[in-house]
Amino acid sequence: MTPAVLVDELARRVVEHDGRVRVLVDGAPPTRPQELADALVAPLRAAGRAVVRVHAEDFLRPASIRFEHGRHDADAYLEDRLDVGALGREVLDPFTASGRYLPTLWDPRTDRATRAGYGQAPDGAVLVLDGSLLLGRWLDAELAVHLTVRPATLHRRTAEEDRWALPAFARYDEEMLPVEVADVVVHVDDPRRPAIELGLA
Repeated sequence: MTPAVLVDELARRVVEHDGRVRVLVDGAPPTRPQELADALVAPLRAAGRAVVRVHAEDFLRPASIRFEHGRHDADAYLEDRLDVGALGREVLDPFTASGRYLPTLWDPRTDRATRAGYGQAPDGAVLVLDGSLLLGRWLDAELAVHLTVRPATLHRRTAEEDRWALPAFARYDEEMLPVEVADVVVHVDDPRRPAIELGLA
């Protein structure tokens, strides 16, 4: 399918849900989960749903925790980088219960809390969260989308200076099984022709 058809298909699945809906768009950085998440905003709003965008990159742990074992430790990248507890506690769980959510928590550039105020979403709103290494970590959502590529493709698309993190994504695939946890698995080896995995559609 084309990227536009993929976006329309995912938006259709979202609006099938009543009430507030949480959508996770997960993938290694070269699969560009943020771009797909951004592309969902317009069709969801056109369908009459308010949309909240949240980025997992705004919920990283402090540098003292992320880099305790050095700046190029693949295990720490998987285990210590993301504040999964805060995403659940401050964003995903209260969003469905009351519409309350925290848009950002931590600024990795300054290594300080953002001190952002809480937002309030109306009934029927959709929260779209993008990021990497999100699935299989007890983050609840009504629709979880996983973008995947072959290992060789991931290696090729990853900048040489970032390839130290590739073992983290291999461990993620083996231990957290995102292709089994996701509601929708999208193969994006050719980003111009994404394909939804049969059996999961």
